[in-house]
This record gives sequence, structure tokens and C-alpha cells, in this order.
Amino acid sequence: MERYKIIKEVGNGTFGSVWRALHKQTGEVVAIKIMKRKYYSWEECINLREVKSLRKMKHSNIVKLKEVIRENDILYFVFEYMECNLYQLMKDRSKLFSESEVRNWCFQVFQGLEYMQQRGYFHRDLKPENLLVSKQTIKIADFGLAREINSSPPYTEYVSTRWYRAPEVLLQSPAYSSAVDMWAMGAIMAELLTLRPLFPGSSEADEIYKICSVIGSPTEIKWAEGLKLANAINYQFPKHGGVPLSSLIPCGSKDAINLITLLCSWDPCKRPTASEVLRHPFFQSCYYVPPSLRPKPTALRTPPAANRGSLEQKSVKRYSGDNLTTLKSSYALSSVKAHSNLNTGVQRKLEISQQDATKNIKTLKNPAVKQPRQRPSVGDSTPTIHTGKAHGPSATAEKLANMRIGPGKQPVKRTIPPPMRAGGLNGQPDLFLGRSQEVQAGRTYPKKVAG
Repeated sequence: MERYKIIKEVGNGTFGSVWRALHKQTGEVVAIKIMKRKYYSWEECINLREVKSLRKMKHSNIVKLKEVIRENDILYFVFEYMECNLYQLMKDRSKLFSESEVRNWCFQVFQGLEYMQQRGYFHRDLKPENLLVSKQTIKIADFGLAREINSSPPYTEYVSTRWYRAPEVLLQSPAYSSAVDMWAMGAIMAELLTLRPLFPGSSEADEIYKICSVIGSPTEIKWAEGLKLANAINYQFPKHGGVPLSSLIPCGSKDAINLITLLCSWDPCKRPTASEVLRHPFFQSCYYVPPSLRPKPTALRTPPAANRGSLEQKSVKRYSGDNLTTLKSSYALSSVKAHSNLNTGVQRKLEISQQDATKNIKTLKNPAVKQPRQRPSVGDSTPTIHTGKAHGPSATAEKLANMRIGPGKQPVKRTIPPPMRAGGLNGQPDLFLGRSQEVQAGRTYPKKVAG
């Protein structure tokens, strides 16, 4: 303990006192619980339920046990330090907590309880004093009673513990389960929303009376086992019909009232587990949904009922049968125009090609006409070697004639005169390769064929 500097006492209970301390080397602030009982062996310390349970639990909503020290038969528990507990936040507060604050705290506590239940533990002494708070984080503390299941109450001298004690524990049931923690959380939730305890009994008998006056007396249908437990200890339930929780918790939402009602059920078997509570609609807003999983907003919105009829009529009128026919006709007309323009371009090029071929034949037959000895050069370009394949408008016209455009009809394939081969007709040199191949120097032509 020489490594720690004790600062001041922050709490005192039946089994021990809690002090705020400072680690001398690291400067870390910790909470040290000094047990009042003497421990004469290390094995005795290690076998404590609180030590065994906390050593197995590592959760963000369960207080962390950092170290266990035994010096001079005194046992010290070194915990992480938390600023205050939930009871301290409530006792001096005049303004109610918002439901979002209550939801945030309860959601964290139920996450810690779910972790405990999955590992076979339950707390048995949940109350505002045992829920520690630092900023927006809350953690479950004081696992001193998380031990024998068959222990008889009361476990501590705290009067407040009785206010959160489940009915089966009050009736001295020999076997109870983690449902006692669910009952306690229902009472704590109601107190957080109202800043008043829901069942403030002054004794065990008065506590049961307070419970009956709020949720109504149990019956054979509600809790037959509870009636047997009462008969076993010669206890007679008072006759109360109960009151709506919404009248006692006016600021609570419908989901909050529903969850508290489920948690504070007479029958432990009807209370939800911590895992089921976390799926309750009251905690739906606590879950983060990644953007990739969020539903995409629809572009169209459902119009109000008053305007829905008129909008549907407008839609029907806009897309009536006549207009659909008009749209189809206009689309067909545009397709025909496109084909006619294309066919016109093809026809003009075909006529040019035929005229060129006719002129070539006439010129070759007339020997009086002088022919140039070579093809005119175009700038500094190198001569093109033709290998028998036709080039120019005739080839382009053939490609356009065979092209299929859109949903229209395929243009009619016209007969193209065979291209002239090298050597010409009757052994004459091929000096005319078509007018389109004679390019004037200094002029450029677009690649697109004009229509």
C-alpha cells in the first residue's frame, strides 16, 4: 500500500469503506475499497465471490478490479476511479432527467448485465448507489453479494436496498435467478424518470404492500408460485387493484412505461432477460446503423389523401391511350426521318460513284482525250499502294447501306458497280480512281459523310 497515497473517504458500507487514492508513480487516481473483516490467508481472499467474479469479467460497463492487496490481515481492492454514483446524481437534483439520458444509462447497465448473465452471474444488489458514473459512462460496481444463490435476505443494512428487492427475495424464495436484477432495474428506471422511488417500503412487509398498491396484488394467473411462497411464511397479500404506471410516471414515453411494466412483473419467468431488454423498442435509437445498411430515402413521396385523387387523375390523363399512340407515332416518325436522311446520303454517294464509273469508261474509250501520266500529288504525302481493294465513296456507301440503325428497317442494298482494278480497261493504265480521291492541296475534309 506504500505505492498509493490515500486522499479522502468517498463511501462507507457494511462490508467496507471506499477511499479515493493516488498512485505515486503513475499519478493515476484510483478507488480503494478497504474491507472491515480480517483475512488471515491469501487463499481466503482469492476465494471471495467478489474477487472470483470480477477477475472473470472484463466489460466496459463493469467496474474494473485493478489489484488485490493483503497487508497485516487487511484486504484492499483497487478499482478504477469513477466520479460519483447514480444516487448522488439524483438526491440533490430538482429538474428531471431527460428520457434520452435515462435511456443512455439504462442501455449501458443492461449491456453489463447481459455480459454477466452470459457468464452465469447476477448481481443481487442492484441499486443507484452501486451504479457508478463518470461523464456519460455508467458501470456496475460492488459485487460483494454476487455469491450464494440460496442466501437469505436482507444482505446489507441499507434501507434503500429493500426498495429494489424482487418479490421472490422478499418472500424468502430458496431459489431465484437473474430475474431479481431485472426487477431492480425496472424500479431504478422509474426512479430515474421521476426522482422518487417506485416502491419505498419501510420494512419487508411494507415493501410488499407498496408493490401491491402499484402493480396490483398477485393472483393464481399472475403468479401462482408467489402465493405458495406467501403461504409458506404465513403471509397474506393485501387486496389492491394497482394503478396505471403512466399516472405515476407522467413524463415516461409509451415504450418506457411498457418496459418498466415488463421488468416489474410478479412472475420472474415473465420478466425479460437483459438480451431481450436490449431489443426492446425503448432502446431502438441506441443502436448505430452503418450508412451502407440504412434504407435509402425514396424520391417519390406519398401525397396527402386530399390531393391523391387529383394527382392520380392527372397521371391517368397525361398517359392516356391517345397520347401513348401519339408518342409512339412521333417516335416512329423520327426513326423514319433518320432513315430517310441516311438513305438519301447513301443514294447521293452511290450516284456519284456511278457517274464517276461512267465517266471513266467514256474517257478511256475516247483516245482523243489526253490523260495525265500520274495521279496528282497531295502535299508531301507518300503515294498509296492499292492492292485491289476499293476505297472511297463506293466502299463507304456499301458500309452505310449494310448498317442497321435502331429499331427501323434495314436499308435496301443497291447494286454497286465493281471497282476498277489496276491496269484499267482493255489494258489501259488506271488513271482515274474516283473523283473523291483527288484532294486539293491545302484543303481538309471532315471524316463524317454528309447526308
